[in-house]
Amino acid sequence: MSIVKLNNNGVKNATAFGSITGLGDLTLIKTVTLASAAGSISFVDGASDVVLDSTYKEYIFYINNIHPATNGAHFTFQGSIDTGSNYNVAITSSAFSTEHNEGDSSTDLSYQGGVDLAQGTGFQRITSSNSHSNDDNAAAILHLFEPSSTTFVKHFIITGNTVASAYTVGTRIAGYFNNTSAIDAIQFKMSSGNIDAGSISLYGVN
Repeated sequence: MSIVKLNNNGVKNATAFGSITGLGDLTLIKTVTLASAAGSISFVDGASDVVLDSTYKEYIFYINNIHPATNGAHFTFQGSIDTGSNYNVAITSSAFSTEHNEGDSSTDLSYQGGVDLAQGTGFQRITSSNSHSNDDNAAAILHLFEPSSTTFVKHFIITGNTVASAYTVGTRIAGYFNNTSAIDAIQFKMSSGNIDAGSISLYGVN
């Protein structure tokens, strides 16, 4: 059987699964680790060694051990088209969540109409509401596709999980920045209060 793979090096034709390499190499661009509480974390193209331009077609943010200072806060993000002067790009998105508690007495799978945006310019939720208990936190992966395009809208996909009050809450969110200007900055913050701890790593996909 012949398998065709598309990547930045063109088209490859493989006759065996073992001869196929990964879909793309990850290049670490920057990691921000909080040494103390912060109101927000921003990744601005051209600032502090951040690259968020046409160098890569896809960017991935790995969000690790995010812990809120305020109980019940959500972790959120937004984009900018003016290198971080404003974070208010129109977003349209959809969101689902799954839920299961430690006692195995409660489960849920549902569409989250209160999480999605319809041309909203506010911050998009990434994770469910988080507890500020010492051992509770959230983690997520955010894929951002070709943010430098000035022809198309910019798509994103989020996979996240939150541990809060003996529940695990998984989130699956997808949407797009409905703007044909380049997205050149991304900001993360809690829906209320500070980010108490955590780290975010930005990678480019070759």
